[in-house]
Parts: sequence; C-alpha cells; structure tokens
Amino acid sequence: MTLQTEQPPARSSANRLDRQMIVILDFGSQYSELIARRIRETQVYSEVLSYRTTAEQLRQLNPKGIILSGGPSSVYDQGAPHCDPAVWTLGIPILGVCYGMQLMVQQLGGGVERADRGEYGKASLYIDDPTDLFTNVEDGTTMWMSHGDSVTRLPEGFELLAHTDNTPCAAIAHHEAKLYGVQFHPEVVHSIGGQALIRNFVYHICACEPTWTTAAFVEEAVREIRAKVGDKRVLLALSGGVDSSTLAFLLHRAIGDQLTCMFIDQGFMRKGEPERLLKLFQEQFHIPVEYVNARERFLNRLEGITDPEEKRKRVGHEFIRVFEEESKRLGPFDYLAQGTLYPDVIESADTNVDPQTGERVAVKIKSHHNVGGLPKDLQFKLVEPLRKLFKDEVRKVGRSIGLPEEIVQRHPFPGPGLAIRILGEVTEERLDILRDADLIVRQEINRCGYYHELWQAFAVLLPIRSVGVMGDQRTYAYPVVLRFVTSEDGMTADWARVPYDLLETISNRIVNEVRGVNRVVYDVTSKPPGTIEWE
Repeated sequence: MTLQTEQPPARSSANRLDRQMIVILDFGSQYSELIARRIRETQVYSEVLSYRTTAEQLRQLNPKGIILSGGPSSVYDQGAPHCDPAVWTLGIPILGVCYGMQLMVQQLGGGVERADRGEYGKASLYIDDPTDLFTNVEDGTTMWMSHGDSVTRLPEGFELLAHTDNTPCAAIAHHEAKLYGVQFHPEVVHSIGGQALIRNFVYHICACEPTWTTAAFVEEAVREIRAKVGDKRVLLALSGGVDSSTLAFLLHRAIGDQLTCMFIDQGFMRKGEPERLLKLFQEQFHIPVEYVNARERFLNRLEGITDPEEKRKRVGHEFIRVFEEESKRLGPFDYLAQGTLYPDVIESADTNVDPQTGERVAVKIKSHHNVGGLPKDLQFKLVEPLRKLFKDEVRKVGRSIGLPEEIVQRHPFPGPGLAIRILGEVTEERLDILRDADLIVRQEINRCGYYHELWQAFAVLLPIRSVGVMGDQRTYAYPVVLRFVTSEDGMTADWARVPYDLLETISNRIVNEVRGVNRVVYDVTSKPPGTIEWE
C-alpha cells in the first residue's frame, strides 16, 4: 500500500480544543489510561478514544499525534477490532503499541502471525536505528513484552528499528510517513527506557510543546465554567475529599456566591472530620457550606442490616432522599457540580443528554461514590470541570489553587464511610469504637511520616469477639484489623511492609485506649485476590 497523506487543516484559535493533543485509540488494552498518563507527564494533553473513532472525527480534533493501544485480540481473528483505514493517510504521526503495531502492519500490507515463542515480561531491547524514536534510549535497555503474535513481514516503506532475542521486529518505522510501531509496552514502569521513547514521540516526532500545566488548566476551567453557567446557580455535594474540595475551590473562584456547597453528615465520617471540614471551608477559605445533620436518619436505616450490599444500597437511597429534600429547600438550582474524573469518563458510558439542549443531565450521582441515583424527576444539568483530569492531576490543581495538604493528600475514603468498615450491623457503639481506633491509626502513621507513603491506611472492626486477658481479668472483646496498602491508582494494590515497631505502637495504643477492643491483626492480602475495603 502506497501512503498518500493529506495536510491537517489549520485550527481556529477560538476552538476549545486549540491545545496541543495526543489521541490514544483504545483497542481494549488494560494500559490505555496509563499511556494517557505518561503523555500528560510530558505536559502535553492526551485523550483516550474508542478505536471506532473515524478518520474524519480525528481530522476535526486535529491531534498532533495518535497512539494505537495494545489489546487482547489477534489482528487475524474474525471480528478483531480495526481502525478506520483512512487514519493512515491523515498526515498525523502515529505510534502503534503491541496490538497497535500489528494492526498497522496488517492494514498496510505486511504480515502478522502467531509466534513460535511468545514473549512476556522483561526483555533486553537491541537498537538498530538510534535516531528519532530511540534518541537517547540506551541500547540493551529493558522493555516490557506481552505478546503471542509477531510481525513476520514489513509493509512497503518500513524499516527495522530494534529487536530482542525472541522478536526480530520489536520496533519499526516508516520515517517519511511518520508511522512507528513498537512490540513492547513503553508506558509501563518496567520499561526502563519507555518514558524517554514516549518523550521522543511527543516532542521530536509530533513537535508538541509542554503546555498542559495546572495553571493553564485552571485558567481554561474558570473560563469554561463562567461561559457555561452564566448567572445560574450551582449545587455541589461536598464530601471533604480532594475531588469535591478542589471542585468547590475552582467553582467558587469562577462564580462566587452562585455556588452552594451542601455537606450531608450521615454519621459515618471519621472522628472530628465534619467539624474540621466546616471550619476549614467557612472560617479559613470563606466558602459557605450548608451543613445537614442526618446522622440519626442514616443509623436508623441500617438497624439490623448485616449484608454489605444492602448497607450500601440503604446508605445510597437515604443520601438521595436527604439530597432531594435539601436541594428543594435551598434551591432552585440549574446545575449540579460533580467531581467526575477522567477514568470515570473513560470507563462509564452512563450519561444522559437533554434532547433539547444537548447538555448532559444528572439522573444519578456517580456510582463511584456509592451513593446511588438521583430520582429521574430531579433534573440538573451537569458541570464537571475535573472530567479531563486524573487523580494525581486533581491533587496538583488543588495544591495550586490553595487547598491545604491535609485535603490534597487525603487518602481515598468510601462514600458509605465507616459503615462498610464495620462488618455486620452498624451501631453507635461500634462506630465510636472504630472512630477511636481509626484516629490512632492516622495519628501514628502521620507521626512516623508514613501517611504519604501509603495509598490507604485504616482500621476495620469485626463483628466477633475473642478472649483476652487485661489486668489479670478475662476479657471478651472485638478484634480490629489494620489494612495498609500501597498502590498507584487503586486498581491493584499490595499490602504495605511497614515497620513492626509502628504496628506494635498502634496495636498497644488501640488495646489500651479503645474500650471494647482486645486484639489487633494486620491484613497481608494484596488486590487481587482481595479488595482494599473489606466490604
């Protein structure tokens, strides 16, 4: 196939997408989001789109480059995902990764077959052409392989860039057309020279500049919020986490008193958190918060309930009832602000569009927060300024606009709160026990400087009792489980190897200071097979 390319059209400076952008076409890879994150680490904006995105749609977006992700299929399988063949003639640099490289080869007339030997895990990469894609990438560097198919014949105009012991065509290029392919995964941390390769593609081949910064995002977000909302009122359900707190700051900067923050205290927060949240926002940041004390209502809804899914449902349904009542009391509102993040956008197609305005409308609060769905007759248009960001980017934005570190670095906390860290029935007594134990955990990991080394660290209360001896007397009390994990994104996690001295201190304090507990254990289960939360 002879490549004939068209020149991309000039972009209008008024176009919202006038930023430089790299598009990732997703073919079902578990690493597509990671590719986007790696691109953004170069301070260049990236988006993940379906492989079904047409060449015309891409032409309208006018990205500076396109990356084809890996995927679980073989290109020669019936029904295997293929991209629009016209993509190759757009005149935009393209990098195919693993399956993406094989698809490029197949569609442009080369050959792909099942390899005699698959290649999985670390492999030494030997560079045959150290220019362009491999500038400053060390020969013999380690790259991460995961493939059972291999390229057996290059398309016309392509040449070999690198190989491994098992894969003769580990990297290829059509330099004139700016089409590149790599059989390995440069985006994973195991690929030592991977980020250098990505930077070469972004900066040297696609000629991007590092313009995707927190300052640029804040400026654009404020402008877009003002243009969208106008003089209308916006309601935000504040949780105290980094997402909703950053969102509150951003909205308040954009529209001031048009924003109403509502904090529903369902009684399942950690010790002192509701009071601390209100003090921070109202006294220190001068952002008014409508406080709704619904503790008794939520606790009554969970009376006698032990099934974890039923607990979640009841917490969610009660949240909706309270939210509906209070929004009507405080309203009317035209917009509901949600802390939707980019992974939520990628993973969820559960959106609804107003047929008259084309606006997304909320028929539910994100299941990510486990609080259920809004009634269909309670309609808001959505304003979601964080929907372009990953979690680490939200933290950077929050820090840049003045959020304190205690919020910016706050560990993830489930929507139902301590209700799902108490196994079995939730009672006032058990909540008090867990709050006291949890406070000790937080105090000690902060004291020794481990808080920011951990993805999450918390206590779980089990609904059983065991025998102990305290003060020469027999006790029959609850055990507390400590759950400390490390992770990058929460999708997978490993139990944290914290010092024994730290565990000993926490255990001694909990047993001595928390009435009703006589045993402390440590969870050494990774995710998978376990989950981070116990329920």
